[in-house]
Amino acid sequence: MKASSGGTPRPDGRKPSEMREIAIEIGAARWAEGSALVSLGHTRVLCAASVEDRVPPFLKGTGSGWVTAEYGMLPRSTHTRSSREAASGRQGGRTHEIQRLIGRSLRSVMELRGIPDRTITLDCDVLQADGGTRCAAITGACVALSVALARLVREGTIPRWPLRETVAAISVGVCAGQAVLDLAYAEDSEADVDANVVGTASGKFVEIQGTAERRPFSEEQLQELLALARKGLKRLAQVQKEALAPYLQGIETEL
Repeated sequence: MKASSGGTPRPDGRKPSEMREIAIEIGAARWAEGSALVSLGHTRVLCAASVEDRVPPFLKGTGSGWVTAEYGMLPRSTHTRSSREAASGRQGGRTHEIQRLIGRSLRSVMELRGIPDRTITLDCDVLQADGGTRCAAITGACVALSVALARLVREGTIPRWPLRETVAAISVGVCAGQAVLDLAYAEDSEADVDANVVGTASGKFVEIQGTAERRPFSEEQLQELLALARKGLKRLAQVQKEALAPYLQGIETEL
């Protein structure tokens, strides 16, 4: 199993190691302190950052801030309409899992004491789903968070830049016997192995979620998938950097 530049054509004609087209539009949510609309192929996720002068009870008096996330899918973000979770009075397990993943990913690169006694909430709403929604949400949420932090620095609300580096996420998997990067829904739903990899701009991993959907996979296959993921994460970090460049001018950061 090799993810070479050739290989069996994928449903959308991409090569095994080829990502879908990625675009990030900053400022898509006018009233939010920071926002980003992420398009990853046909998947579109709107991420909005809100800053509040409060922290959860367990952080009161510690001098620390908090970063958290909420995630949701619009009823017609998929092929058929799904009911709003609010209508049932509770969130599903998948929603809980994804929003906790987004929050963990962002906190992994944040100096929380750099935003004392403040909570930044990232609302990630899936407008259109075609695979990789949690990955797009993490990638976009990091951009929205960065824009909000830039605003706080410029206003003098916080004295220095608290984000150590950017974080992003990408999916990889084994489809039709070959390792592939950035799965669209048609592949995700039929994959033998499905994994989501969260990583930083410096090349470190934050979280790796991998599951054999049909057949167990070897350590060699895992390493091949991680190599593909690194390629995708590097591309995403570059797109994030380019999108943020105009908004971070004049601010001393390491991004």
